[in-house]
Amino acid sequence: MAQVRAASSGRRDDDAVPGDGVLPVLDALRELLPAGGLQRGSVVATGSWSLLCLALAAGASAAGAWCAIAGVPQLGVRAAADVGLDPGRMLLIAEPGPSWPQVVVSLLDGCELVLLRPPARPAPQPPAQVRRKLEAVIRRRGSVLIVAGEWDGAQSRLHVADQEWAGIGVGHGRLRARRVRVVADGRGAAARPRERWLWLPGPDGSVAVAADEFGAGGWSERATDPALASSG
Repeated sequence: MAQVRAASSGRRDDDAVPGDGVLPVLDALRELLPAGGLQRGSVVATGSWSLLCLALAAGASAAGAWCAIAGVPQLGVRAAADVGLDPGRMLLIAEPGPSWPQVVVSLLDGCELVLLRPPARPAPQPPAQVRRKLEAVIRRRGSVLIVAGEWDGAQSRLHVADQEWAGIGVGHGRLRARRVRVVADGRGAAARPRERWLWLPGPDGSVAVAADEFGAGGWSERATDPALASSG
């Protein structure tokens, strides 16, 4: 819990990202969100852990927001930094433990953005009472919770519906980039489905808009979120 206390005491009023109630996202993701960014006081669910989770947090982190990532023990600082997160304003809580809701509340008190992968057991998603409590804290603090999992009532939901790897020729070559189709929907203003092809990552490691048509030399794989949890 020492890291959590450090986050709460380390945040200053001038650390908050300015904006009309919206945290910025990378340019490639703006059209997938109705406000063009992450609405403060909201929950965003991605269905599973993948590179998309980090990409959603990268824009706000690069703009100066404090970001915490909880429940992803395999994630390293370098991997997060490669997507665009600022290591100097990032907290990693590898194993928040059975009291993870209390840990998240503490993180929300010190960070504008929290990325959480809830425990898979005993249920596929947290109980309704826990979700309501955390949602109240999120609204009060004006923070954003990105959930790598299911979350009934999330204002926005995004998931990777398809993926294609680039770099493999006829039976040989190296994987250089991944092109994915991201589908978004949600509640209220986010109810209208949206989708976009993205490089996640691109050949240079960045996140960018991809063309609808994939050129020669690529290899296509239909992928569901659980498969992406290990590849992203």
